[in-house]
Amino acid sequence: MLVGPSMAFFMDEISTGLDRSTAYHIVNSIRQAVHIFKTTTAISLLQPAPETYNLFDDIIFLSDGQIVYQDPREYVLEFFESMGFRCPERKGVADFLQEVTSMKDQGQHWFHKDEPYRFVPVKEFAEAAQSFHVGIKICDELAIPFDKSKSHPVALTTSRYGVYEMELLKVCFLRELLLMKRNSFYHIFNVQLAIMAFIMMSVFVRTKMHRNTVQDGGLYLGALFYSLFTLLFNEFAELPMTISKLPVLYKQRDMLFFPAWAYAMSTWITKIPMSFLKSGIWFVITYYIVGFDLNGGRMFRQYLLLFLVNQMASGLFQFMAFVGRDMIIANTFGSFSILVVMVLSGLILSREKVKKWWIWGYWISPIMYAENAIAVNEFLGDLWKKVTNGLTETLGVQLLKSRGIFPVGYWYWIGVGALVGYIILFNGLSILALTYLKHEWKYGEIMRNSISSDSISDGSDAMASSQEWTKGNESSGGKEDRLELLKGVSGAFRPGVLTALMGVTGAVYESLLYSAWLRLSSNVNPETRKTFVEDVMKLIELKSVRNALVGLRGVNGLSTEQRKRLTIAVELVANPSIIFMDEPTSGLDARAAAIVMRTVRNTVDTGRTVVCTIHQPSIDIFDAFDELFLMKTGGEAIYAGPLRSHSFHLIEYFEIKEGYNPATWMLEATSEAQEDILGVSFAEVYKNSDFYRKNKEMIEALSSPPPGSEDLYFPTQYSQSFLTQCLACLWKQHWSYWRNPSYTAMKFIFTFFITLLIGTMLWDLGSKGVKIPLKDGLSANPQDLFNAMGSMYASVLFIGSNNAYSVQPVVSVERLVFYRERAAGMYSALPYAIAQIIIEIPYILVQALLYGVIVYAMIAFEWTTAKFFSYMFFMYFTYFGMMTIAMTPDNNIASVVFGAFNGTWNLFSGFFIPRAVGPKARLRPESLPAWWRWYAWACPVAWTLYGLVASQFGDVHTTFEDAGASFKNETVAEFVNDYYGFDHNFLGAVAAMTIGFTVLFAFIFAFSVKVLNFQKR
Repeated sequence: MLVGPSMAFFMDEISTGLDRSTAYHIVNSIRQAVHIFKTTTAISLLQPAPETYNLFDDIIFLSDGQIVYQDPREYVLEFFESMGFRCPERKGVADFLQEVTSMKDQGQHWFHKDEPYRFVPVKEFAEAAQSFHVGIKICDELAIPFDKSKSHPVALTTSRYGVYEMELLKVCFLRELLLMKRNSFYHIFNVQLAIMAFIMMSVFVRTKMHRNTVQDGGLYLGALFYSLFTLLFNEFAELPMTISKLPVLYKQRDMLFFPAWAYAMSTWITKIPMSFLKSGIWFVITYYIVGFDLNGGRMFRQYLLLFLVNQMASGLFQFMAFVGRDMIIANTFGSFSILVVMVLSGLILSREKVKKWWIWGYWISPIMYAENAIAVNEFLGDLWKKVTNGLTETLGVQLLKSRGIFPVGYWYWIGVGALVGYIILFNGLSILALTYLKHEWKYGEIMRNSISSDSISDGSDAMASSQEWTKGNESSGGKEDRLELLKGVSGAFRPGVLTALMGVTGAVYESLLYSAWLRLSSNVNPETRKTFVEDVMKLIELKSVRNALVGLRGVNGLSTEQRKRLTIAVELVANPSIIFMDEPTSGLDARAAAIVMRTVRNTVDTGRTVVCTIHQPSIDIFDAFDELFLMKTGGEAIYAGPLRSHSFHLIEYFEIKEGYNPATWMLEATSEAQEDILGVSFAEVYKNSDFYRKNKEMIEALSSPPPGSEDLYFPTQYSQSFLTQCLACLWKQHWSYWRNPSYTAMKFIFTFFITLLIGTMLWDLGSKGVKIPLKDGLSANPQDLFNAMGSMYASVLFIGSNNAYSVQPVVSVERLVFYRERAAGMYSALPYAIAQIIIEIPYILVQALLYGVIVYAMIAFEWTTAKFFSYMFFMYFTYFGMMTIAMTPDNNIASVVFGAFNGTWNLFSGFFIPRAVGPKARLRPESLPAWWRWYAWACPVAWTLYGLVASQFGDVHTTFEDAGASFKNETVAEFVNDYYGFDHNFLGAVAAMTIGFTVLFAFIFAFSVKVLNFQKR
């Protein structure tokens, strides 16, 4: 930001997570830039050290929505003294300002001892500031209008962005190229597209494909449609990566780095060569081997169509990401968009069968135009000009008409034009969404309450323990390629002593109950456990937020300070003797940090040993510690000893400047630069000091166990039994799912709309020509069965895929929590995995019932055992999505892996090419090649379709009356067996296989959770 043309900067909490020395140098650099470049800068800081505070020229003090003081920094203490309040000698001015308007803390700063204190409200401070001499001066300045004649003509910028539009586009384009290079692993993972192309090529191999009947042409059409589907669905995997970029993108957009169109256009441009590459790989591998028309013009036209479909899909899913802005919601939107464009395209339901109230959807589906274009390009070629059965129409025209495709050549160019239009439309909508929609993360608390100010001690029985160590060294032999963290460090932490370790740089109650349940001894009964939780909440001052939702950090729920206290409480309910805390006050203002340190102090007063690492302590916080263990860069100790009142011992050891914060001075005085200037090694000075000798004596004394003591013994690794761990994890998952409507509710909403869409499109299809063969004078024909199977195929594919994709981000977040809780010894991997598996069952059951009731009622299917198969495919798709997360390091790769498997399952489902592997099926020449029939047994979607179709139509012995020459006078059951290989008597084995896949995916998920660990630290 500083290197840009901006002349005004507003910075929020820029020192969070930094030690005070680093924060000082950063603010000092900003101060110099402000004075040199004459810029205007306003900075809000948490816990600014006195030396950092003194760098500012002016202070704007806000409280309760009012400006209490807005004047030069050097007059702020004078103003408050005029109001009767004085800053104590050992308190930073910033900390004083935090307290002086607080009803709780204001009284301690009243210095007119001869006058009674009364609380001065914020409004009175604000009014007094207006009459203060500096306030009067500011009001006088503001009362004089600005003389515009003195304004330089170029003082204000006249353009919204710093450079020309084409330069912005170029910069965004170069950044996208850099990101593509850095994410090369993900793009290399797209080799799965080539693998799928090889599989598809070997399934539709030309030596097994004939051109004698319309049924033969149906296989070629299936190969073409599968190509379109694969290149469409392949882009779905980019949704997680697009979503992950949005936080930075929105921030840069709002800061006017670039307009939304520059980013959207640059991503579009960078994806063009990738689309050429992807469609080229698919085209080269599949075209000749499948046996499509080798005419050069038709080859080029098919390649062009594949490229345009991939580009259209890229624009569509980018638009879904920009509209959804949340991983789960965007996945749901993406799945729904695929369903709409596929179901309304004519693939599932031929054009003649589309209901009149849905015909408009047929005409707006981009895939409809792609299917018509790619079909006429192939089937109007010379290879399909054969005339059969004494008809006047060619075989290609017969096929096109039978599938509701327009048999005229100009439909190719209509399709090309439509796809180009949709590419422009989706990218244009992406620009609009990115321009006008805000990032949907919501910051803030679910509830706000005042915090009790009483310091309460805990009466729980915690065993007093000390921790000592000698000569810590992590170099493992001192090899040059190993990082040495500690060098000859010795020390001791004792009960009831708060030690500072320093160096250079759900719902609340339920969370505590859950931790206590799993971490307290199994001998503790539930009532005692609840009482102990109540005591801890009182100790850590969490009563006021008892029923608040924890939420996600930075998104919703508890504030940062409340989260830190909850984290401390979660550990305390385990009743530990020794607690190590890492930076408990980072990211907090002075008041919030004081509340946290008060709870830490309360914890120490119960007799526990507490050690805190701390980076930026104020004087008040630093004085709360009893001892300090200070290390320098390189892992050597340079001080270990008591602090005493006002850090007396530390100041005596490191002589300090007057008015300096001891913590800040200590870090500056012991830096390597100071050692070089002074020519000393503070580590050696410490080793020759009395503190070092006393510490050695204390370590030796504490290393010898007292008489009568016994070694600690834990009969089991975990405090609770395996069953109790499972119950506790399931209890937690129940509340986690119940409070995650973006996942659970969206799953039901998505299922409802999909079933409503399918039901209204295939209204009353079950009774038309299948169960009731002659209705309203209409004859039964196989196309009705194809349409019915299409509805089942769409349900399995799209609802199942959405289940898999939507569960991935949920499990990914839960896995991070699992890593932390497993490391804390709360439970083992298997109880977590079992709970994750079980918690999905009731939600899937509701989803399956919702699907079954609506679809079966609207389509007029018979209420058969097919409902069981629908329930199982919901389940195994969900478990497979969970499995991909457990087996991969992140959501991006998991999406790619699932996309590859889903595409393969789709190919072998039996919808595009019959598998004909039933016990009574005749192996037709257009069925799966012999070398791939084994995979028909290994494809879960194929088994699901088998169960759905066979249970619905496998026992229907009505004869087709309008089936053409191939299947004339065949019954529905014979057709299902003859064409698909589905035998009604085989349903028992189908049910067993479907259950088997569900169990298999759940087992692999649990096994992967137990064995694999993708933590980066």
